[in-house]
Amino acid sequence: MPASLPPLAAEDHVCDACSVAYLDTGIDDALAVISGLPDALREAIGAIAPEARRVRPAPEVWSVAEYLCHVRDVYISFTIRLHRVRTEHEPAFEPMFNDLRARRFRYNDCDIEATLDELAAGTAGFRDEVRRTEDWDRAGSRLPGERRTARWLVRQAMHEGVHHLADIRRFGSELVVP
Repeated sequence: MPASLPPLAAEDHVCDACSVAYLDTGIDDALAVISGLPDALREAIGAIAPEARRVRPAPEVWSVAEYLCHVRDVYISFTIRLHRVRTEHEPAFEPMFNDLRARRFRYNDCDIEATLDELAAGTAGFRDEVRRTEDWDRAGSRLPGERRTARWLVRQAMHEGVHHLADIRRFGSELVVP
């Protein structure tokens, strides 16, 4: 794996920006939050002027459209990761390569409504996979030493949605289209 790949959050991660605390988050609580994310993102994005949805607040910060595509891809990727943890012994996770995906798949050109529908389908599929999981201590890894449990995958997926929903809400209130 590339040396520049950032480390995964720890099993006991607490996010300073959005206050999600993994050890305080049960599976049922995470599922409840994930269930509400598609509607919350639809509402947050709907409150942003269409011409502002593709504007990057800074060169190194994604646009609302790019964050939406990323969140959709998180649920698709994490469904596969959780399935593999559930069915394989200590699988190696493929990195998401977030910035590469954003460039190559032209996230900023997405159809916002279609992507919101894809996000809803992705979160539903992820929740289905969570319901099939019984052993929350089964694990996989992405980099050497980064062993992460099935429980962590659910918490991390929830965190991604919550964190980026807050980003979208914040950017929506800050964005001024030239």
